Formats: sequence, C-alpha cells, structure tokens
Amino acid sequence: MMPFEKCPVCGGELIEKKVTKLLRGGVNIASISVPAEVCLSCGERLYSQETVRRFAALRAKLKRGETQDFQVLGQSFEIV
Repeated sequence: MMPFEKCPVCGGELIEKKVTKLLRGGVNIASISVPAEVCLSCGERLYSQETVRRFAALRAKLKRGETQDFQVLGQSFEIV
C-alpha cells in the first residue's frame, strides 16, 4: 500500500491499521475511520494519496458548512 518499508521518521516497523482521524474545517470537526500505515515505534501515521485527497475534500465541505450528509454525534463547546 505505501512506498515505505520502514518509518521515514524513526526507521521503525510499519503495520496497516484502521485509525480514527479528526478533520477540521472552519468551525466544524468530523471524525473518520481510515486505513493507515502506523509505526510501531513512534506512532507516525502514513496515509495513501487517495486518503489524503479525501481528507482535503472533507475539510473543504466542513469549511463551507456542507454537513447535511454527515451524522451528528453531539456538540462541542469552548470555555473562555
């Protein structure tokens, strides 16, 4: 899946895992589960080009407030 045999950060072993990624766009945040190569030593995550493009598209939708296709999970608050 990935062009790396070892972690490019620390040289550790990579394994494929399903991970949860938080995406922010404007004032909106979404979580998505995606496959990634994860380093067993430092925890660095490597995503495919397709997944990175998907992140960008979803961030743009969040920024524009186009969330009608997303499932609402709750609310978030800022304490000032």
